[in-house]
Parts: sequence; structure tokens; C-alpha cells
Amino acid sequence: MTRPVLFQPLELRGLTLPNRAWLPPMCQYSVEAQDGVPAQWHLLHYGSFAIGGFGLIIAEATAVNPEGRISPYDTGLWNGEQSSAWRTVTDAVHALGGRIGVQLGHAGRKASTSRWWPGYRNEVVPASQGGWTPVGPTSQPGDGKEFVGEAVHALTEDEILAIIDDFAAAARRAVTAGFDAIEIHSAHGYLLHQFYSPLSNTRTDGWGGDLDGRLRLPVEVARAVRAAIPDDMPLLTRLSVTDWRPDGWTVDDSVELTRRLKEVGVDLLDASSGGNSSARIPVAPGYQAPMAAQIRSQADIPVSAVGMIWEPQLADSLIAEGSVDAVLIGRGALRDSNWPLRAAHELGLPNDLAPWQPQRFRGAWQ
Repeated sequence: MTRPVLFQPLELRGLTLPNRAWLPPMCQYSVEAQDGVPAQWHLLHYGSFAIGGFGLIIAEATAVNPEGRISPYDTGLWNGEQSSAWRTVTDAVHALGGRIGVQLGHAGRKASTSRWWPGYRNEVVPASQGGWTPVGPTSQPGDGKEFVGEAVHALTEDEILAIIDDFAAAARRAVTAGFDAIEIHSAHGYLLHQFYSPLSNTRTDGWGGDLDGRLRLPVEVARAVRAAIPDDMPLLTRLSVTDWRPDGWTVDDSVELTRRLKEVGVDLLDASSGGNSSARIPVAPGYQAPMAAQIRSQADIPVSAVGMIWEPQLADSLIAEGSVDAVLIGRGALRDSNWPLRAAHELGLPNDLAPWQPQRFRGAWQ
């Protein structure tokens, strides 16, 4: 039979990924010690997706410094203890034949929030409960229900340069931790998105103002991370490719930023959208794939997309038609950690070619 494109390999630099059904980064808010060190939940969580056959697992948004966490319960890579703990996770995934990357991020003005669990409250966590003062391109806290907080510290130039160094240092620790790829979180209204979007960056110095100024930080972070990791390690960047507002960031802007990111060594653009302001988003299965396709074509770079891609036939068709090179299965994976195995069955891939672990093979469809 002709192998479904969803289960054809993809090469990114020196890494061969066995299929194109990937797990996107999804925050777990499960570091109970509030020290950024991944724990037992992370080992079991990511191990389950390796057993389920995902071609690439991208670990949750992992902060490059303590103030970059979304919540006090986030993982980090700002010290050696965190790197060593992550190594336990990556070793387990590799033992199962999987590939795992990590998303490095800084939450900026959306930091120090409550964790997004049932009963979540849209508020800043006070210092007495482990919180801190968020930072951003300006002191503007943002608008809409996705924003939290009162005081925001406007970053100085020296502080911006220090954050670039923090991304590079975290990337080096990610290499030590055994990750196969790195993704830079430049989406969903977090710090790098805050800098490139005109809705949030109203600075008048060299880190804001015109398009070149607003693109400077995400490009410099990518440049620094690329220099900090091996030449054969893939570097991905997740963008919010539109703010879904006429006065905000657009897909055409994303094409330009992606071209610049490619020039400094980014290998794949991971397309998402929104998160930097209140906006009406027309969600539907695969709704972000057409925007990803535009970037793929106009910036000449591999792309992946997320967004209600829950059915195997849709995932396979998006790749087959050339809209994307890989799909990211988020909520669908949380419902079914064996999503790739079910997809292989529904797309007609023989069981001996599907990513079954031998211990689970008796559960294969006949």
C-alpha cells in the first residue's frame, strides 16, 4: 500500500522524525514545589505519548528564568537541577523510541498567574504565594480576559539583553538534558509576541516603534539560541500568525518575520494564533492551516499547524495537499494518548507498520 503521508518520515537538520503526528506543548502546571523542576507527573505524561506513537513530543512551555514562568507551577531550564530532572524524562522517551523537544519561553506581562486548572481565577499571584511582578515591552498590562495583573515592569535595554542570554543558556541546558529539538515560544501573547505585535509594543527605542524594531527581539533570541545548540539540532519557532484584529499583527507580518527567522537558522514555523488581545476567533477544524500554508509558500520553510485537528483524515489531507508538513494534536491527544495508533488504523496502515510498542500490540485492531 501507499503509506499515508501522516506516517511518512520528516527530516529536520540531523533529526529524522518517524511520522508527522506531533504533540504540541501544553502547560501542565504540575511543579508542586514551585522550583521549576519537572517531577513524576511529567515523566508519566510524556512517556505515555511516546508509547502512543507520536512522531515528535514537544514538552510544555519551559521558562528561561524564574520570572518567565506563566505560573509558579511551571517547569524551567534556568539551572542544572532542572536539566538533570528533564534528562530522566528524555531518557524514558528515547527508551521507547520517541523523539522529544522542549518549548523555551518567557511569559512577559502574562506571568505570575494562577494555574489554569478547574477553578482558575484570572488574577496575579501575589509575592506572598510565590508570585512576582510581570515584565513587558511597556508597563501596559494588556486588555481582555486573557490578561491578568495590575503592575507591569517595562523592560530596560539591559534587561532585554539579559533575557536573550537566558534563552541561550536555557538552550544549552536543553542540550544537556537530552532534548532532540528546541522550540522558541513566540506566540499566545507571551513576551516575544508582546514585542512583535503593534497592540502591545509601543516602545520608541530600538526594540519597538517600526516593524524592524518590533521584530528585533524574536530574531535576536532565535539567533542566540541557534548559536547555543549543535548544528544538527532542529530549531522551531511557534508564532501567533495573526492577532485576529485589523489593527494588530497579520499573516503578512508573519511571513516577513518567518523569513528573518529562517535567515538566522530556524528550521520550521509552528503556526498558532491569537492570545495577545481580546478578539473574536473563528475556530473550526484545521482553521489555522490556511495561514500556515501561506507562510510555507511565501517564506519557503516547513510548517506545522495546530487547531482542532482531531480527525486522522483531516490531518492526513492537510499534509497531502501541501498546507503543512506536520500536524499538532493537542486536546485530541489529552483525550486519547494513543491518537497516532488510532489514526494509523483509520487510514489503513498495516499494524506491523504502525508505531505500536510490542507490549501493547495485542490491542491492535485486526
